[in-house]
Amino acid sequence: MARLLRDLRLIQDGRIFEPADYILNKGSLDQVSDTNTPEFEEILDCSGLFASKGWIDLRCGLGEPGQEYRETVESLCQSLTTSGFSQALVMPNTDPVIQTKNEVDFVLNKSKNFLTQLHVMGAVTKNAQGEDLTEILDMHFQSGIRFFGDGIKTLSNSDRYMKILQYLQKFDGTLFDHAYDPLLAIFGQMHEGNISTRLGMKGLPNLAEDIAIQRNLEILRYTGGKVHFQTVNTAKGVDLIRNAKKEGLNVTADVSVYQLLFSDADLVTFDSNFKVKPPFRGLEDRVALLDGLKDGTIDALVSNHQPQDFDSKFAEFDLAIFGMAGLQTFLPALVMLASEVGWELLIEKITTGPSRILGVADLSWTIFDPSEKWTYNEKSNKSLSSNNPWFGKELQGKVKFVVQKGQLTKIDE
Repeated sequence: MARLLRDLRLIQDGRIFEPADYILNKGSLDQVSDTNTPEFEEILDCSGLFASKGWIDLRCGLGEPGQEYRETVESLCQSLTTSGFSQALVMPNTDPVIQTKNEVDFVLNKSKNFLTQLHVMGAVTKNAQGEDLTEILDMHFQSGIRFFGDGIKTLSNSDRYMKILQYLQKFDGTLFDHAYDPLLAIFGQMHEGNISTRLGMKGLPNLAEDIAIQRNLEILRYTGGKVHFQTVNTAKGVDLIRNAKKEGLNVTADVSVYQLLFSDADLVTFDSNFKVKPPFRGLEDRVALLDGLKDGTIDALVSNHQPQDFDSKFAEFDLAIFGMAGLQTFLPALVMLASEVGWELLIEKITTGPSRILGVADLSWTIFDPSEKWTYNEKSNKSLSSNNPWFGKELQGKVKFVVQKGQLTKIDE
């Protein structure tokens, strides 16, 4: 039997529709009309709520296998569902690295009974060290994955980069590239600028990212193939990708949602929860990222969820590990951006944009309240990690229901 959702406001195809009644039946969401008024199993008051296609995250960290204290498959899937995501691409940086069909199958099999569907990014170099290639073709033909990259590690060897692109063309695979020059970024702790100088911190210059993107685009131009640049965060990087798209290169890009909210000025407190890679840049870069989001240069927003244990973050800033847990704060981050960017564009960047990159269809729905306030703390946290500067604070924006695998699930209060 169907459910009736009263006064729900739908965001779809770049538009926000006026509140209306919708029928939810076998995963389909259809507006009520005189011709489709079945008997209802349940009537839900959704006044003030928004609904959109299910959200997709293209960059998500996992601890299992080997680092289950950071995040297990179960805790990750629970966090994703609670945060409104119907699908997510997990990075290969576990222990052991996800670099053979056995590791790929382990994650896929362990996650298949949860509501959120996981996709796996297979490592392209052994142990994600950037040198010897993994069994790329075996992972594809035996386990069916089409997305490859070294996750949080960069691919700095030009010869390997070229060969990877050549291999991936055998099955229309996509290289997910976290582009920066590791030697230009060596020992860097935060964005290189006036604030890093004032704080006495070794900086991560924009140049490290700009040169890597430029080099990798030249290789792509030479070999052909498909590259998705992850966590772009410099003005020049955005411009390089914009020009590459105009040229017709098969390239897409994403940006971490928190890069649009924080800047290097937030690090003056030495809070290690703000220590991320790529680092929070200056205001000029933020403006360029927003422009890239609006003009289509940047195709997707990602959580860049990188859970870390307490000891890895509760340390002197230069000793703390990079990364921020970013799933349950994703919607509150969107709420903060909505007045500047608009809900239509934000939703497009977490639904249509990433679905095109993955080449997947989605019949899921996310229903959320952009005005509800809640406290992000030990009780509400679904992740095993809490390395986020908003932990313990009141946030605005809460996912209320998800429709995944044809099942309506109410998110716990």
